[in-house]
Amino acid sequence: MSLCGSCSWVVPVNPPRRVSRQVIRRSLRMSAENSGSDSDWRFGVVNAVTKLLWGQSLPPGILVSSVRGTWNGAWRVMMSQLAPSDSSGGYSRPSSKFRFSGSLSPAGSLHLYVGLACPWAHRTLIVRALKGLEEAVPVSVASPGLDGSWEFKRVEEGGIGIGPGLDKANGCRTLKEVYGLRRGGYDGRSTVPMLWDKCSKDVVCNESYDIIQLFNSSLNSVAGNPDLDLAPPELMGEIEEWYRVIYPNVNNGVYRCGFAQSQEAYDRAVKELFSTLDKLEDHLGSCRYLCGEALTLVDICLFTTLIRFDVAYNVLFKCTKKKLYEYPNLHAYMRDIYQIPKVAATCNFAEIMDGYYKLLFPLNPGGIRPVMPYTSQHEILCRPHGRESLSSATPLFVNQ
Repeated sequence: MSLCGSCSWVVPVNPPRRVSRQVIRRSLRMSAENSGSDSDWRFGVVNAVTKLLWGQSLPPGILVSSVRGTWNGAWRVMMSQLAPSDSSGGYSRPSSKFRFSGSLSPAGSLHLYVGLACPWAHRTLIVRALKGLEEAVPVSVASPGLDGSWEFKRVEEGGIGIGPGLDKANGCRTLKEVYGLRRGGYDGRSTVPMLWDKCSKDVVCNESYDIIQLFNSSLNSVAGNPDLDLAPPELMGEIEEWYRVIYPNVNNGVYRCGFAQSQEAYDRAVKELFSTLDKLEDHLGSCRYLCGEALTLVDICLFTTLIRFDVAYNVLFKCTKKKLYEYPNLHAYMRDIYQIPKVAATCNFAEIMDGYYKLLFPLNPGGIRPVMPYTSQHEILCRPHGRESLSSATPLFVNQ
């Protein structure tokens, strides 16, 4: 008999039963016949052997310890590839390889590559939409493959807003193939967002903040809404100051929580995340947007993290201290931006949840996608936010 944790009951742990080879072969054959995919078959085999050896009892502690040690080692190997860490186990985000140099080809040569689950790519979709650049900068939407890479696939059209599909610019099967088309090739990390130049067959930029700045100010000659300025000169100092707070502690902060590989790194990241959210909650109690009455680029950068907070980061990334809904000002602020025309159409929650729960295997090995939180549903996000009272300026947008 063995005591199970701190519980008050005991669980019998029996030695493995003596089972004949004939019985094992018969069980494996039946398991194979009743299984569909290879993964189903493997699970069926393991399940059949386990039942034959231990029946309804738990396996012996030495087996549990061995499996746990093996899984922990494999998890660390996978995490080192998915999320490189520093010496303390803290997530160390790789820097973007291609930064915008300040020069562009003639209008009509740009093509944007995004993934809908990615908050960094989401920034570019929102600014593209608000500036009216949909025709000037076409977009191809990739989906995360089972190996974590971005791939293009034909999907049935339908629903509201943008969805994944084929590569409209180069006809490639994967984003890695697109990167590989550039002169000299490329074998590094193939990330979204990525801005491609169809004329020069090269990557213009794959740093999200550079791309949204470019969309805001460098393409006004082909923009449908050229008068909108999301980074006015008089606010640039304030925008940059807020971004220096939001990027490490919130945008990247949720990843520092979810990808932490030590308790120390997690504790540090989660403390900085929620202390920053508390600060933002207080600030937004008296300001409609981060820099006052004007929506700016830094608001959009914050929004794409907030819209994913309760559906992904709170659960999967262990950001569990509070839900965003428990911050009245932050949640209303998020709804305010969500209700700006064209913004909601860039938010594909099915793709967001699949991209996190089904494909971040080291964080969710079973691939089970939980039900969407009630407070993140479209009907709730469209409820009145009441933040107009914090602004005396004439609104640039008419809410949906």
